[in-house]
Amino acid sequence: MSKKTSKKEKELMPSVVTIEQKIREQVDAIIDFCTDEQGTENFFTLEQKLRVQIFQLGCLFLQLLLISLQEKFDYSTLLQGGLYYLGENVPRTIKTIYGEVRYWRNYVTIKDHKGCGFYPLDRTIGLTKDGFSPLVMNLAVKLATRVSFSVSALLFTCFYGWSPSTEATEALVLGMGRDADAFMEQTGVPEADGEILVIEVDGKATPTAKEDELKKRRGKRKKKRSCCQRHRNKHKRQRRCKNRRQKGDTRKNGRSITLVVMYTLKKGKDGKLHGPLNKKVWGSYAPRKVMLDWARRQAAKRGFPSDTDKRIHCVIDGEKCLYDGLSQLFPNATFALDIRHVEEKIWKVGRLFHEKGSKELAQWVEEKTELLYSGQASVLLDDVKTRKNTLSARAKRDTRKRDAVEKLINYIEPRLTMMQYKKLIEEDVVIASGIVEGAARYVVGERMDCSGMRWIPERAEALLRLRCIELNGDWDHFFEWGYKGWMEKMNQGERIIIRQEKPDELPDITSFNTSAIADNQEVGELADAA
Repeated sequence: MSKKTSKKEKELMPSVVTIEQKIREQVDAIIDFCTDEQGTENFFTLEQKLRVQIFQLGCLFLQLLLISLQEKFDYSTLLQGGLYYLGENVPRTIKTIYGEVRYWRNYVTIKDHKGCGFYPLDRTIGLTKDGFSPLVMNLAVKLATRVSFSVSALLFTCFYGWSPSTEATEALVLGMGRDADAFMEQTGVPEADGEILVIEVDGKATPTAKEDELKKRRGKRKKKRSCCQRHRNKHKRQRRCKNRRQKGDTRKNGRSITLVVMYTLKKGKDGKLHGPLNKKVWGSYAPRKVMLDWARRQAAKRGFPSDTDKRIHCVIDGEKCLYDGLSQLFPNATFALDIRHVEEKIWKVGRLFHEKGSKELAQWVEEKTELLYSGQASVLLDDVKTRKNTLSARAKRDTRKRDAVEKLINYIEPRLTMMQYKKLIEEDVVIASGIVEGAARYVVGERMDCSGMRWIPERAEALLRLRCIELNGDWDHFFEWGYKGWMEKMNQGERIIIRQEKPDELPDITSFNTSAIADNQEVGELADAA
């Protein structure tokens, strides 16, 4: 069916009977294709041709569905009040997973509002102004949370023969991402939750685009003068080689993401704590205070308000701001300093006094870590201080050793209260932040910290939120919830378009009602009642 018609020639909507006839003809053509002799063609070629014909049949069925809905749509109830009058039948092309589908619907104009109106059919069945079917938007964005925009377009094309452009997919990500915070806030209380809440917090930086990169990217493109790609910008590459990054320089102009992992542990018949149960991961480029407040609200929702008698246990990597913030929001919680971080620092100091890979080094580290696991962190601190006193304060040969030992002392001394490892092990609670460390790798690292990637935090925020929802296993629930909200807004007269070109601002502490933290008891009571 041709889309192009002259201005005088009006494109008419085909009848249901006409589309039914086309479907029968297409089915007969597919049957003939499968039963007739195909000569020497191989199965790969036959399967490709058959897929094209089946997708054409899918487009015809969707066209039949939409035209049938249009013919059965009751406009009379809408026109009874005298506020609207029925306009002409307007065609539209929408992109579905099978391909482009042409359908028609009537435009209803609002009286006393010149030119203003809407399409009741689109509003009723939930077709937004994006030009894509809901299933296409769902699949395209879900793929983009897993792989890069270009790879997601390639995968989509492999399965359906076409794909939304990378620009359209990114705009859909920005649009859906703006609902992610609201979705997380409205999620219900998990079923069969445990009696001990564990909160792990960590951070990971992603490479961000510098101002000169953004200026170059947004500016006008120069015409390519070179005859081929091999010789293009050769002089620039030669000049760039003079300023290569030095060995050991791992700077990437990063912007830190704060990740919070929350789950519960439940005591089993064997007396041990089992889990994690109902694990949720959430991250943001926003200030850490915002993420800690989110953790406080989620804890209250799960039945752990600020004055709860239930056990809340926090595991962190030793950053002072995390301990200060969490201890204020969770005054009755217990804390554990990630023991792996302490062990790494012990190894780092040990290599300065003993040869790498030697038995002496392994024995020295084993002795120090044994003090940790036996609950004698203060003894370890005294040993390190004694070692420092044996180093000369003036000799240059001891400078590196003295600095490393000093750093270890400064790391352990203010954190002794979080290093009661023997007691924590006896209680069978967590003493290492392995889960949030893993989340930093698979939530951020595998999607947003790949080679060649440069992010604008405001644009990456939407993708990060959606990726957390997908990896939490909540994607289908999220899309159904969001789609229901879009339909409600359309039924209230709003024109809904999901795609968004400009990203939202990053949330800050003023974006949330922090005074609500004082009301966590009420939230917790509601959670218990649920």
